Amino acid sequence: MPGPDTVRAGHFSWHGFAEAGRRVSELVSTGVAAVRSVTAFAVAAIYVAVAGTLGLLVAVPFKWKGLLYELGHGGVWLALGAAGIRYRVAGRRHIPAGQAVVFCANHQSNVDPPVLFRALHPRLHVLFKAELLKLPIFGRVMEAGGFVAVERGRRDEALASIDIAAASIRSGNSFLIFPEGTRSRTDELLPFKKGGFIMAITAQAPILPVAIMGGRAAMRKGSAIVRPVTVSIRIGAPIATAGRSLAERDTVIADVRAAIQALLALGPVTTED
Repeated sequence: MPGPDTVRAGHFSWHGFAEAGRRVSELVSTGVAAVRSVTAFAVAAIYVAVAGTLGLLVAVPFKWKGLLYELGHGGVWLALGAAGIRYRVAGRRHIPAGQAVVFCANHQSNVDPPVLFRALHPRLHVLFKAELLKLPIFGRVMEAGGFVAVERGRRDEALASIDIAAASIRSGNSFLIFPEGTRSRTDELLPFKKGGFIMAITAQAPILPVAIMGGRAAMRKGSAIVRPVTVSIRIGAPIATAGRSLAERDTVIADVRAAIQALLALGPVTTED
């Protein structure tokens, strides 16, 4: 019979073999994800350079805003597909037909904006940080598409941008806002900034709470590698702002925050509706 030392040695050998196998599997997975990431970034960069330039040269002079959105959705579809990012949506029934709304979403990952742009509305406008205007081509295309830049830290300029966005909503355009202002590193919501809610109340547009989850697993902290994931999006019932004044904005914010927290508590989407 094998002695205790032999058994222990066999146990350690098997444990070491299993650990080595796990490490090899992780290295292979990381390698595949790295290749997909490089491919996705390359596809996005080339597409922005080509399609963005085409949009600026053709769509902008002739005011073909629809072409810009078609090009935008095409680029997002290519980039997400190359990176292996998919999504499921629950609650589309809450989006009112033929009415401009403000989609209000939590923010966990860099993949959230392109996924929501693709998933929520064919012509979704965005209230975005003015720093992004520094990006070549991309910044110009966002402006041409009707996105509205907000100068954070400059109150008067920020309020002027909010008024422009509110007028755009009244003309029939739906907007997306991320009231946390930046990505949350945990599952807890960060404090909400008020600008997007002032915009919605000024426009008297309903706010649709949106919970997005799963994107954080696509990009680990400190890593540029994008890993394949399935992102879940839950859309809640509209929260009315009609008849409400700016003096009630804190109550509106609390209502929307509670709605997003309730959607997050439901967990990942298993069945789309």
